[in-house]
Amino acid sequence: LLQFLMIAHGVVSPALFIAVTLLYERHHTRLIRYYRGVVMTMPLFSIVFMVFTLANIAVPLSCNFVGEFLSLVAAFSTSTSLGALTSTSMVIAAAYSLYLYNRICFGQLSPYLIFSRDINRREFNGQLPLIVAVVLLGVVPYPLIELVRVCLPRFL
Repeated sequence: LLQFLMIAHGVVSPALFIAVTLLYERHHTRLIRYYRGVVMTMPLFSIVFMVFTLANIAVPLSCNFVGEFLSLVAAFSTSTSLGALTSTSMVIAAAYSLYLYNRICFGQLSPYLIFSRDINRREFNGQLPLIVAVVLLGVVPYPLIELVRVCLPRFL
């Protein structure tokens, strides 16, 4: 069932890359120190970015929660040490994701962002299927888990 985590990662990671690309297209830099207070000039972007950041840290009702829960169960059933190591890496990744979101979206508005514009309808509609997939796979994971369970042995 670790394949579910790979599928969840295949939904959340591209969504985060798209979000970073939307920022890069507007400001032409990837340096985090230039992004502060994005929520003041780009509120819709901040909400979308929050959804994907929360999915990345595996909050309940997100697809990564199901995937990471299943991988933790597998890790602890294999070895307690492996489970502890896996848990530690998940906590570190979650802490960094929250730190990144806090640095980009909150704080005093950066002077580089004063004339920034929020995402438009086309950009939001591009993110919408990923938002739906994150939530849908988190709320109703069983059909995909069953599909992977049935189909995977045929390919191996």
